[in-house]
Amino acid sequence: MEKEKIKQAIAIMNEPDTDTDLWMVVDKESELMTDPIMDFIIGTGVTWLSFFMFFKTGEKYAIVGNLDIEKTKRLEIFDDVFAYKGSPKDDLLRILQKHNPKKIALDYSTDSPTADGLTYGKYLSLLELMKNTDYPNRFISSEGIIAKLRGRKSQEEIRRIKKAIDVTLDLYYKASDFMKPGMTEKEVAHYITQERLKLGLPSSWEEEACPSVFTGPQETGAHSGPTDKILERGHVINMDFGVKVEKYCSDLQRTWYILRENETEPPAEVKKGFETIVKSIEMAFNALKPGVKGYDIDKIARDYIISQGYKDYQHGLGHQVGRTAHDGSAMLAPDWERYGKLPFIPIEEGQVFTIEPRLYLPQGVVTIEEMVVITKDGAKWLSSPQKEIYLVH
Repeated sequence: MEKEKIKQAIAIMNEPDTDTDLWMVVDKESELMTDPIMDFIIGTGVTWLSFFMFFKTGEKYAIVGNLDIEKTKRLEIFDDVFAYKGSPKDDLLRILQKHNPKKIALDYSTDSPTADGLTYGKYLSLLELMKNTDYPNRFISSEGIIAKLRGRKSQEEIRRIKKAIDVTLDLYYKASDFMKPGMTEKEVAHYITQERLKLGLPSSWEEEACPSVFTGPQETGAHSGPTDKILERGHVINMDFGVKVEKYCSDLQRTWYILRENETEPPAEVKKGFETIVKSIEMAFNALKPGVKGYDIDKIARDYIISQGYKDYQHGLGHQVGRTAHDGSAMLAPDWERYGKLPFIPIEEGQVFTIEPRLYLPQGVVTIEEMVVITKDGAKWLSSPQKEIYLVH
């Protein structure tokens, strides 16, 4: 997979809008704090200050500390691997002088965490090594490269994501049979966690909040772990959960309703809320295609939900998924400062997105999170869309 993604990165570097002579990944003490791209294209870490250099010509070099040389060579990624004992400066400057790159992409970004792996300390070390040279004037952000590299999924990446989705949906179906009134959020979460562990799979994000389980009325209903709150009849339940399969994530939400003793179906206001969410997802899905901006997709779903008498939901409509649950750069999101320019990056074929609007009822949080992949002329479902609210008896 690493070799496949490096080949893709070099092709991206040669595209007109990302025209870059050199992409240089700088890392150090990977076990403590690593660039997120390292596992993606290198597959291992380093100890001392190291440089992984990818030229648009296709040439690839690594400069690592002397004790890291053997494992780096075994990767069979680089044309040559140089080891240093004292300082990497001579090797670094020699390669730069030979190739004389006009644009040097480094991993920093104000908007995209996946492209912001160069710490300030490593940046200062790099400047010191390049003192009295012109190279620092040639630095640009690698965000454009990394956004496309992480976003454009290969068929193998899609296969892994789809497998993670299928496992997640299966565990949701099992949870539907398990849940009963009187249980707590923590009991439901524990059941799903134990079923996941039987499969030997990691969770898509920190286990304390994966799954997140929310029952009954609440103000937030997102990004927090389960509590001792009891599942009661008349409650709406929402769950957010995902697993990793071969390093690739799923991220799905589903909604249930706990029937009261005399009910055979949810009350009208719950059905309306659920149907509003389903419709907003369908509208967003139908508008997705390469070239559109996430801002416009978010607005379609957001405006529809508001038109049905509900309050504006306080988050973006969707994010990309890949090696992490929140991956890539372009987002389906409103023009809010916290999202920076991400809602205005054109969507590309091969990207995998969630679609996850929500609304709040007195009975609880109504939301669904689906996953789709962008095709050349639209979008394709990766998850099987929830069309009916699940019932707990």
